[in-house]
Amino acid sequence: MLEPIQKQSLSDAVFEQLRGRIVDGEMPPGTKLPSERVLCEMLHVNRGALREALRRLEQARLIRCQHGGSTRVLDYRTSAGLDLLSSLLFTSAGELNIAVARSVVEMRSALAPDIARLAALRAEPATAERLDALVEAMRDCQGELEPIQDIAQEFWGELATASDNVAYRLAYNTLIESFRKFARLLTHVMAEEYTSLDHYADIADAVHRGDGEAAMQHASALTHRGGEAIKGMLDTVRIEGQRR
Repeated sequence: MLEPIQKQSLSDAVFEQLRGRIVDGEMPPGTKLPSERVLCEMLHVNRGALREALRRLEQARLIRCQHGGSTRVLDYRTSAGLDLLSSLLFTSAGELNIAVARSVVEMRSALAPDIARLAALRAEPATAERLDALVEAMRDCQGELEPIQDIAQEFWGELATASDNVAYRLAYNTLIESFRKFARLLTHVMAEEYTSLDHYADIADAVHRGDGEAAMQHASALTHRGGEAIKGMLDTVRIEGQRR
């Protein structure tokens, strides 16, 4: 079930292997981990590296270590936080987890309109100017999708900061970290969203005017275009995978 760790000093390798086994379901909730001595022998690591990895797993709320007792796997769906999201995107075999990828897209579509709304209501004048500059930079790309994609992420980052909502900002950080892991796979899939520069300009204008309702509507229309395209692509991948 476990593989020897080649670099004994790297607790990261222990952490990643055990985390992978847990989130892939190979170690289901309630599983009792072997003793530290047995784990060290199985993984070919020293006890210090193992304990550091176990400490990180417990902080991530993937396991519960009882002092002087057993260590058991938790159900991450009811115990872990949003910081685990990016780790779930790919299986230990390196395959994209379709359900998790769809969850990232759906969360983005749900949060983006309200982030834009709050940004319009709370942003400083300098924010609107930066948004205008980013829209112009996107126009200067003359339809080249990859640079537009990168600038679009900056655009949403500005809005997330301007929303003055720390929960949204932290959620955005997690979403963008997760999204970047498969973003280049979606560059052309999301072409309609990335080339809808008038919507970006309309959001920037709504922020200028402090019009939260307009900002929310334009953000919803914009992310709906990309979200539907991504869901269509993920459905195709899922169906093809079922046929194999």
